[in-house]
Amino acid sequence: MAGQSRSGSSIFVFMDIEKNMHNRRERIGAVLRTIETDKQVRMLYACESGSRAWEFASHDSDYDVRFLYVRPREAYLKLDVPRDVIELPIVDDLDVNGWDIFKALRLLRKSNPPLLEWLFSPIVYAENSPLVARLREVARQGYEAPAIFYHYRHMAYGNYHQYIERKAEVPLKKYLYVLRPIIALRFIEEHNSWPPTSFLQTLGEVRLEQGVRERISELVARKQAGGEVGLGAPDAVLNAFIDEHLARWEKRTFARYDNREMTKQLDEILQQILAEGDV
Repeated sequence: MAGQSRSGSSIFVFMDIEKNMHNRRERIGAVLRTIETDKQVRMLYACESGSRAWEFASHDSDYDVRFLYVRPREAYLKLDVPRDVIELPIVDDLDVNGWDIFKALRLLRKSNPPLLEWLFSPIVYAENSPLVARLREVARQGYEAPAIFYHYRHMAYGNYHQYIERKAEVPLKKYLYVLRPIIALRFIEEHNSWPPTSFLQTLGEVRLEQGVRERISELVARKQAGGEVGLGAPDAVLNAFIDEHLARWEKRTFARYDNREMTKQLDEILQQILAEGDV
């Protein structure tokens, strides 16, 4: 009977988690609809970003909701155009903000990594235009490798230098914020394509020494299990792995990048998005 009781308890816990996730999606959907009404915009796309999209969130991690929107065409035909960002105050565990489509496409032309992560997020709350899929195709075909390598290497080095390098004791979860961009760049090198936003999926598709993979997987499991991974001694194996990659990429050179074709495609998509609102 005791075993049945524990099993039954587990089922109820799982049902509670499912119910909470459903309720959370409903709440996020309601917030997005309110933004459309209050700001008089059309929501094109909304997704989860940050640790939940990377799939190493703790139970108490915030929901980082990001979205792309478009205003009526006449809103852009003024001397004083509206702001190209909508930011809501953080309420409880909801952090919601988004970018105007003009801002988003200009940044996509520059291969802005956060925007690329949004477009390929595994958690999508709304996708109200078939042109979002077209944006993904353009992003896959035309991302700018120099911009990507600079961004991710800079991110990895910044966190490593500030929290881990030459420290006697380190906040262990910071390893994930160093390793995530490094693993993304390893994926790009090995597959010559944009990596999944999910860190777990990306991790599973790159070649790594078993010791490095085991240490990373253990950190992810600890992060997912609790709010804080805690402090600990630096990991010599991970430090060596990080040092090797940061040094190798420091002076990497790239061929000249020409984004004229990408600009042409994005201009066409922009016109089609604006035309959707005229229907």
